[in-house]
Amino acid sequence: MDRLRFILYKSNMPRPTESQSTIRTYPLFGEAGDLPDVVHCETIAARSQLTGWRFTPHRHARLHQILLVEKGAGEATLEGQVYPLKAMRVVNVPTGHVHGFAFVPGMQGFVLTIATEMLDEALSPAEGLWRALAESRVSRATPQMRTLMTQIHAEYGGRDFARAHVLRSLTSALLGLVARELADKTAADSTGATDLFRRFETLLEQHFLEHWAVADYAATLSVSPTHLSRLTKGATGHAASELIQERIIREARRNLVYTNLPVSTIAYALGFNDPAYFSRLFAGATGLSPRRFREKVVRGE
Repeated sequence: MDRLRFILYKSNMPRPTESQSTIRTYPLFGEAGDLPDVVHCETIAARSQLTGWRFTPHRHARLHQILLVEKGAGEATLEGQVYPLKAMRVVNVPTGHVHGFAFVPGMQGFVLTIATEMLDEALSPAEGLWRALAESRVSRATPQMRTLMTQIHAEYGGRDFARAHVLRSLTSALLGLVARELADKTAADSTGATDLFRRFETLLEQHFLEHWAVADYAATLSVSPTHLSRLTKGATGHAASELIQERIIREARRNLVYTNLPVSTIAYALGFNDPAYFSRLFAGATGLSPRRFREKVVRGE
């Protein structure tokens, strides 16, 4: 089934909050408000000064973050591991990963928050950037990264013509540089497992609208479903079934944001025979019904 054409672009893309039983989930860097734009960019100090330069472990619902440290020191806790921070370091925090920070007062740098839909538009599955950016990591920041982050911050604070287009372009370039740095660090660890995961990613893009089960992907890859889930969990922290559902939900969110088509039409286009079942699945994954999610976008809540 052909994918829906995106016929309505909205530059403002607020996101719903997802509750977690033990770890707080925030739509933004340490706050409970919605993402008010295509990206969000601020200095590290802007929010850290209000919280004593510390953020307890938390996660972000469907948001990806990149922190760039210009000056100062501190610690980043990523998925339970503690990493030292110093000048010219970049921190990659994928969607849903648990992270916290303890900054030495006065740290200088930037925090860029990117909506999942923005990543979908910016990253081509065939280029492998998703895979490189799927791991929490502290790495070297290059002068080019700092230049781009500074430009993003300046553009974000203005309201000039073509602002959204420029923000998307600059953010895409920064994502590419961060992915390159992360990929370079792990190139020596490339194995047959990473090639298998790459093949799974390709198949997922080709068949998620057909609602393939884990067993279908595993059979095509000539591995067992258990082995495939073990592989995806090692690569992303999520089982294969979770990645399959997340891909469908991402496509649903994109179409609810970028089109004005009825929910039932979107459900059928995504391969669901029962729009009511689609609505229940979407609500279970996001905490909002499709209609409520769209209402929040339209009203800019």
